[in-house]
Amino acid sequence: MSKDAFIFNKKNYTLVIIGLAFVAIGFLLMMGGGSDDPNVFNEEIFNAQRITWAPLIILIGFGIEVFAIMRKPKEEDAN
Repeated sequence: MSKDAFIFNKKNYTLVIIGLAFVAIGFLLMMGGGSDDPNVFNEEIFNAQRITWAPLIILIGFGIEVFAIMRKPKEEDAN
């Protein structure tokens, strides 16, 4: 292994970017549902998108991130 070799290869970095995109999309799906008037309650905050799908997408993104960091590049990928 040479002194200037990177720890990760292109596939690891691609997986990191995909994982970050999943996390960002999950947080974007979680936004909204509030009310402009504090005296009015908005039921929109309890819909399935914010309660179920957004956290699930964020967890999938974190899982992809862990896999991208832990993945060891194969020897033929390094060349």
